[in-house]
Amino acid sequence: QASRLLELPYSSFDDDDDDDGDEAAEQDPPKPSPFSRCVRYLAFLWNLLFLLLGLLTLAVGVWGLLTKSPLPVGERGVSLGSDPMLLFVLAGLGASTVSLAGCLGALRASPCLLRFFLGAVLAFGGLELLGGLLLLLLRRRLRDALRDLLLLCLLRYLEDPDLQFLVDEVQQGLQCCGLESYRDWESNPYFNCSAPGARACGVPASCCREPLQNGSVPNGQCGFGALALGPAAAGALLHAGGCGAALAAWLRGQAGAIAAGAAALVLLEAVGALMALGVLGEIVAVRG
Repeated sequence: QASRLLELPYSSFDDDDDDDGDEAAEQDPPKPSPFSRCVRYLAFLWNLLFLLLGLLTLAVGVWGLLTKSPLPVGERGVSLGSDPMLLFVLAGLGASTVSLAGCLGALRASPCLLRFFLGAVLAFGGLELLGGLLLLLLRRRLRDALRDLLLLCLLRYLEDPDLQFLVDEVQQGLQCCGLESYRDWESNPYFNCSAPGARACGVPASCCREPLQNGSVPNGQCGFGALALGPAAAGALLHAGGCGAALAAWLRGQAGAIAAGAAALVLLEAVGALMALGVLGEIVAVRG
């Protein structure tokens, strides 16, 4: 019997070993290619960059909210829901959350996180395209809304530091004063000629042609009493033209840059989505 076993070409134990080897070979998943690993690392670094930008935006918003002087909600105060710095907080929080999902999804090869990232990027892209279409279709109404916003900023000047900063930057940058003309400051309760205080019958210093005294020292009183002057004297002291027309002309001149910036943003989102889609496809192929 021993000689017969030696004469057999193979045994049943050999068959079992071969079957186990075949099953192990079939169960062993293929390894990702070097190109797919490179795309995975690029997706991680791409999302890490936007994560840092989102955290920076969030930090700016939180810093702006914390460093403000606490104004009471009421006659002269503003609520947190109307604070412009809240937009930085929300934008930074949304960008950092989505970018963190993309980072972890690419690093840990998580299909769930990658699908969440792709869905969020597609949602943002759809909202941006919808906003662009609304800008094209509702240009006249948006122009009227912008004028109403400027008028609101004039009325609430000195009540909100953000609005005050915005109005001063617009008037200094565009060399204008008021909405239609410098006479619009009569509607402000602090600059009206019947108002008490030194600002009565005046305009902000950002309306002045020479806001600096002796070329270096800011002169915050250069606009005092300007509303009591005649048109010629006021024109020599102030930028008498309104900011409504100047801002509309500036926006028309910057239309190309705004469109290029929007296109670049959409392109960046598309590149990130394509890399995440490639990583997700590779993960599904390897695990499938």
